[in-house]
Amino acid sequence: MNIQETDIPGVLIVEPWVHGDARGWFMETWQAQRYAEAGIAGPFVQDNMARSRHGILRGLHLQHPHAQGKLVQVVMGEVFDVAVDVRRGSPHFGQWVGVILSADNHRQLWVPPGFAHGYVVTSSEAVFSYKCTEYYHPETDLSIRWDDPDIGIDWPVVGQPSLSEKDAEALLLRDVPPNRLPEYPS
Repeated sequence: MNIQETDIPGVLIVEPWVHGDARGWFMETWQAQRYAEAGIAGPFVQDNMARSRHGILRGLHLQHPHAQGKLVQVVMGEVFDVAVDVRRGSPHFGQWVGVILSADNHRQLWVPPGFAHGYVVTSSEAVFSYKCTEYYHPETDLSIRWDDPDIGIDWPVVGQPSLSEKDAEALLLRDVPPNRLPEYPS
């Protein structure tokens, strides 16, 4: 597999090896030893899958405490996937990385604990799959506005995306009480 570092240390683009022939293709989506050597150690405790149609935007989500690392991929369709560093004291606080993930490019994105995560569906529909390093704790769940001007994500959407009620009512990052955000390890 190929690992690409991004502008934010710790956020990684993973390109698994895909073996194909006339019958189709095969790839490993997780192998503990190889991924640990690449800096993605887990352990993973929960797998999730979501199906959405074009223009649906999910995020920006995080948990604190009980931060989740997420290894994300698309198994059908295409999304624009984003990780935002929201760790208090981080030299990259408020910066984001965005990448196209699709069933065709087979890419994965490693979103480390302490980052907000979101995506928008750019194909007619998509099935999104991800492994989490921590269980879902709804009492620690937090949403940050997808269009926060201080973050300035360049989403590939025209007009207003389709949002959940939770995401439509999300806070700007500057309005999140500091104790609700993870701290950058010193």
